[in-house]
Amino acid sequence: MSELEAELRKAVRGEVGFDVTSRALTTMDASNYRRVPLGVVAPHDADDVAAVLEVCRDHMVPVVARGGGTSIAGQATGTGIVLDFTRHMNGLVSLDPDTRTAVVQPGLVLDRLQEAAAPHGLRFGPDPSTHSRCTLGGMIGNNSCGSHSVAWGTTADSVRELEVVSGRGQRLRLGQDWAGAPQGLREVVDGELARLRTGFPELPRRISGYALDALLPENGADVARSFCGSEGTLGIVTEAVVRLVEAPRARALAVLGYGDEGAAAEAAAGLLPYGPLTVEGMAADLVPSAHVLPRGGAWLFVETGGESQDEARARAEAIVRAADVVGSTVVTDPGGQRALWRIREDASGTATRMPDGSEAWPGWEDCAVPPQRLGAYLRDFRALLTAHGLRGTPYGHFGDGCIHVRIDFDLLTEPGVAAFRRFSEELAEVVVAHGGSLSGEHGDGQARAELLPKMYGHDMVRLFERAKGVWDPDDLLNPGMLVRPAPLDADLRFSVLPREPVDVAFGYPADGGDFSAAVRRCVGVAKCRTTSAAGPAVMCPSFRATGEEEHSTRGRARLLHEMLAGELVTDGWRSTEVRDALDLCLACKGCRSDCPVEVDMATYKAEFLHHHYEGRRRPAAHHSMGRLPQWLRLVARTRTAPLVNALAAVPPFAWAAKRLGGIAPERDIPRLAARTFSRWWERREKAPVGTGGDLVLLWPDTFTEHLSPNVGQAAVRVLEAAGLRVALPPTVRWRTPSGGGEEVTVAMDPVSLLRGRERVCCGLTYISTGQLDRARAVLRRTLDLMEPVLGTAAPVVVLEPSCAAALRSDLPELLHDDPRARRLADRVLTFAEALERHAPDWTPPRVERPVVGQTHCHQHAVLGDAPDGRLREAAGLAGELSGGCCGLAGNFGFEKGHYEVSVACAEEQVLPAVRGAGEGAVVLADGYSCRTQLEQLAGVRGRHLAEVLAEGLGASG
Repeated sequence: MSELEAELRKAVRGEVGFDVTSRALTTMDASNYRRVPLGVVAPHDADDVAAVLEVCRDHMVPVVARGGGTSIAGQATGTGIVLDFTRHMNGLVSLDPDTRTAVVQPGLVLDRLQEAAAPHGLRFGPDPSTHSRCTLGGMIGNNSCGSHSVAWGTTADSVRELEVVSGRGQRLRLGQDWAGAPQGLREVVDGELARLRTGFPELPRRISGYALDALLPENGADVARSFCGSEGTLGIVTEAVVRLVEAPRARALAVLGYGDEGAAAEAAAGLLPYGPLTVEGMAADLVPSAHVLPRGGAWLFVETGGESQDEARARAEAIVRAADVVGSTVVTDPGGQRALWRIREDASGTATRMPDGSEAWPGWEDCAVPPQRLGAYLRDFRALLTAHGLRGTPYGHFGDGCIHVRIDFDLLTEPGVAAFRRFSEELAEVVVAHGGSLSGEHGDGQARAELLPKMYGHDMVRLFERAKGVWDPDDLLNPGMLVRPAPLDADLRFSVLPREPVDVAFGYPADGGDFSAAVRRCVGVAKCRTTSAAGPAVMCPSFRATGEEEHSTRGRARLLHEMLAGELVTDGWRSTEVRDALDLCLACKGCRSDCPVEVDMATYKAEFLHHHYEGRRRPAAHHSMGRLPQWLRLVARTRTAPLVNALAAVPPFAWAAKRLGGIAPERDIPRLAARTFSRWWERREKAPVGTGGDLVLLWPDTFTEHLSPNVGQAAVRVLEAAGLRVALPPTVRWRTPSGGGEEVTVAMDPVSLLRGRERVCCGLTYISTGQLDRARAVLRRTLDLMEPVLGTAAPVVVLEPSCAAALRSDLPELLHDDPRARRLADRVLTFAEALERHAPDWTPPRVERPVVGQTHCHQHAVLGDAPDGRLREAAGLAGELSGGCCGLAGNFGFEKGHYEVSVACAEEQVLPAVRGAGEGAVVLADGYSCRTQLEQLAGVRGRHLAEVLAEGLGASG
């Protein structure tokens, strides 16, 4: 243990982490920069903060304060000690509705403050798009703003007082009239009054540099306001008194369509006299599906408020009438407004990919100019992009003259980095020429601090340095930011990644087959760190269960990044740190859809496990559950399901089986069906096959085949009632030799005698446990079996959502060299999709019952559930299914050591929804895992939608 680590452990009550994982998780924020810290401390209180500063001063080690780690300019990274305030100093100390103030700790997430203020009709004004994970301390450090700044200003406008520990360990309470100012600060200001009165541009979003003009006597000598935006370079905030504003009782959202972003920018300033709450702009390039928006190539999102819905709508409609638009809509429904705002909020992630899939990066994320100059500035900005051969799509706070943009810089090569520097220097001059600020929201950090002399001149920058020296004479706090800055092209996080593609099993088609590019997808916006799953969202259930960064999608991506870098995580695919972080990944695939940049951690986990255990002994669960199709097929072949069920009901046998199989002792072993679905199919009384309906192939997945054949039986009944002809996939392989004709051959690998006839398999259990060689073999055999089907028009209907998702996404990515894989993937339909596409005129039975349950996470992430919703509505099944993940997630919840997290995931949404269901409600759960979790944790039988409709057929006929 190093001397520094030992002293910190002795001095503080909070956690001290000098291990590889703790350091790897904090090497980056949401910027282009990377620094490896010595260690991380999670302080319990202000005393811990002061103790850390004292120890670090003695060792001349810098200190960086970190909140949610969503800073975009690099100011939340450092080479010394990182203070993580999200673990302990994250509370709401008090809230006073009468004075409209709240006392908060720096690690409090903004949404938690908003939730506490809402019952009193109040809210915190600033609301960045990262509101679900950014912290108040980070907002104060960056002087964050958000979409409502045209109404409620910046964070500095909402700060009353700050409790701060200075670089020399002084406890200061900052406020107006020089309250809390460190000795010498007033003298610095009094000697530079003229410069401070004339040296700052007048615009609503001037965030760059130190706000020393707030210390002018005519501005109330407000030390707290001046401290905002100092990016942790002057002191460490330990508590804040913030102002709350009255929230409108009702809101309306006017979405205004314009021909292009230039027209939208020109129009924005003209809407400000109408008193809107927001004037946000974005163009079509950032909208995944523009059909939900009015006609146009760019849009302004203009929110209005009022005492009533009618008043809010009237104000919105007045703005529509005043605007010269090509299309418009006014939305008053709160759900509809949230859906539209999610499009805007996701832009910070969506913008990291150009329309052609190439990468784009922050760096010039938030320049601001006077709103009246925005149109002209955007024209000059576009011209500069073109001159440098660059692309980017501006969006953001058009009403405040502040735009966000991510640009397709080449940050991987020396010439590309040199071009990044040249562009940055020239753009800074363009911004200044328009009277703007290099930063209009996210701070200067390393990305822009080097260019501050272009904006302020060298004399003002030297004044900034003098102020920094008063607060922090030892340059202990976040050195390299704002004053004496590090070069803007140093410490780039991409420089440590391998230049040659990594040898991997999956194809990563969206990333050019490059695993490093796939890992680079995570830019740190940290949507995975939300503490509650809003609406149908799934990502990231393990983080919500544990609250630990290493169990978030971002945390795992950071560890994979460091694994590829090889500097901190030095043992590559054999890394225990990466393995342990991925261990609690449920492979729910929620990140694939909910992450704005579509990080697919389930695939990355399978890839890692494949390499990690290559040539090594695997965990028992990989054999017991990863090879589940083999074991169940053996049981079916030997007809020993009753014996297995009987033994599983005997406690000693069950205990031994679970211990040998790596299964959680808290789990019950599921019962096997006495007769498989295929056997039922072969022996059932078949109705005459009609010729009018479409032929569909019903996929006998492992779970339907061996554990829930009743689901398959119900599906057959419903599909046939809808007029469709149902068949099962072939069980023999067909070959067409060169001489013509057809030859039937039966596969005969070493275990084929026990397997009987060949069965198709999606390979899901092998993929989820990283047995990718085995998965490929299984999938190739499946493609051989399915080859005659691929030459027909018959769709493949898959009842188990996880199996459908594996066939639609994992199959073509794993067998990217086999064109048959894509052909089969494109043929896969869910049960509801099959009925909607192939029996559009069929009317389902009216069940007329309320429903509860949970949309399967793979359905949400890969397949989509809109057809299911329409089918439920047509059947009179009223109610919305919850989001999140059931927590069982295939083998995850059965594995030893995962039970508590599995239960915590279930308790988030689905179990409370089921417990609160009214009498007569149908519990829907299309996934076998979901049904098992409900049965084992709540004693409730969930049913597949096919079962409910089949029952309705019986009731109606």
